Amino acid sequence: MANREALRELQARLASRLQAAKAEGMSVAWLAVQAGGRKYLFPLGQSGEIVPVSHVQPVPYSVDWFLGVVNIRGGLFGVVDLAAFLALDGGVSRQVPAGNEPSVVTLNAALDVNCALQVDLLSGLRGADAFTQSHGPAEGSPSYMGNVFLDSSGEAWQEINLRVLSQSQQFLSISA
Repeated sequence: MANREALRELQARLASRLQAAKAEGMSVAWLAVQAGGRKYLFPLGQSGEIVPVSHVQPVPYSVDWFLGVVNIRGGLFGVVDLAAFLALDGGVSRQVPAGNEPSVVTLNAALDVNCALQVDLLSGLRGADAFTQSHGPAEGSPSYMGNVFLDSSGEAWQEINLRVLSQSQQFLSISA
């Protein structure tokens, strides 16, 4: 019961922060995450809930990057290890930062895919003002890779279009 109350309080605080950001004219556009040693941006309108990884039930005869299924608030969600999935496209192998527990980010219900992406680290919310410059995705990148944004310290953040990702044939094909 205490967990439910704590979750409600967290959701209320987040909702009030988003309302305050809108009132102050701040634009919050992305959820910033890290996976496999790289930094990614998920559009907020395409992102869903952030949930600590709980017991993931493996699915036999599935690809390595599909970790299995998990129950989130009574709904069954497929869990994709984002770092492992992106390694198929020339990404780096999984490097979980020491002392961090992975989390999953569900896709927005409007995308009509019960899926959650496992990430290594949550880095907060970012707006366009957090970045000094941007450029298009690298040549030959998958269609779900958006622009690359550089922050003031020169770190690159790759935007991932979750709508396009959730509709890509590679992402939907989980059988080994």
